[in-house]
Amino acid sequence: MIEPLKLTDDIINSWADDENGPVALHLKQKLIAVEGEGAVIFPPTYADIGYNIDTLSDGTKVATIDSVGSQANRMEPIFKHGNYAKLVPQHIIKLYSKGEGGEAHTETRSILDLAHRSADAVVQSSPTIAKDIAKAFRALKQKGDAEPLCRIAPTSLVFGAWDSRGGSGEKLPRLVRAVIRAWNVDELHSAAQFNSAWKSLNEDQQAALKKEAKEKRTKLSEKGLADAPSIFRKVGPSAGKYMQEFKDGSPNPERRVLGGIVVHGDVQRDVTVNLVALRRMSGADDGSTKKVRRYVLALALVAATSDFDLFLREGCHLRFANDECWHEVPRRGGLTAVDLSSVAAKSIILKYAENVAEPFRMSWPTNDKLVHEFDLKEAKKLLAKKDEEEEAAV
Repeated sequence: MIEPLKLTDDIINSWADDENGPVALHLKQKLIAVEGEGAVIFPPTYADIGYNIDTLSDGTKVATIDSVGSQANRMEPIFKHGNYAKLVPQHIIKLYSKGEGGEAHTETRSILDLAHRSADAVVQSSPTIAKDIAKAFRALKQKGDAEPLCRIAPTSLVFGAWDSRGGSGEKLPRLVRAVIRAWNVDELHSAAQFNSAWKSLNEDQQAALKKEAKEKRTKLSEKGLADAPSIFRKVGPSAGKYMQEFKDGSPNPERRVLGGIVVHGDVQRDVTVNLVALRRMSGADDGSTKKVRRYVLALALVAATSDFDLFLREGCHLRFANDECWHEVPRRGGLTAVDLSSVAAKSIILKYAENVAEPFRMSWPTNDKLVHEFDLKEAKKLLAKKDEEEEAAV
């Protein structure tokens, strides 16, 4: 077995600077359930369709275990914690405060937790950050200058954003793209029976409850006051027209309550760092361009190589199988194995990231300037806007 390339600062610099360098870094990472191989795991469910399972031409069934967007939203919050928190500005949106009639409480959100990052509606509705974000997107759109956004919300350049609600309409591709799929799966179904205390009530109580439920147009079973089987899952009215509970005299599998999947192949996480998209980023001049690319690449490498928790949802608790290898992907020719997974490599990445973050850190606002008030009036203005997504749908 050929030893993987040992990571150095010079190699990382070349990935950012060399226009003829590799086009991507890629990882295939095997995952296994904490219960072991062959365990039942639960994919995410989607409205009406249930699990997202595709059948290939050879009959192989492939299930989505965690989508690209979901993976990004799991990776980005690592920059709130520990040594990683020093790498990006920690902007906080203060949604509301209450202290009357109870203990004082302030509801906040980190920009690192928002699904649309710097383009999120909550950010657009917070004036003290929205104006700077708008300027940064305009600089990117009009001048190709990524440095202003890099100073305010650098993870938007790592995980992608679409300024559909702002004035620029700028779309940022994901530099780090990850997805988890399970190969060669069989779908299981579940059934349950809820037994209430209905039979223990006397006739007068039962009659009174039936009358009240009828008047309120509700079902006793939905309020926990009658026995209820759980065999079929609920779908929307449109889907319900075509997905009947029974089909050809038997329960319709498409309407059964989902019970997880059995994986006969591998659960695999694919991670790609897009070096072409990285090297398309620019600053105001050559010096700025080099700073931006190296800083954003460092954040991408930190995110892509982090071992975050894989408790994805109830019934889907995974772990790393320690069977992985990163590769440089050239424009042509064979792949080159590179060490990005060892303790030594991750230490080099973190140290590199701390160094290239320093020029940006110097311009970050003080802590009190990192807290921004959500303005309901500004949010209402957004409702009156026709954004890029709506226009694209016309």
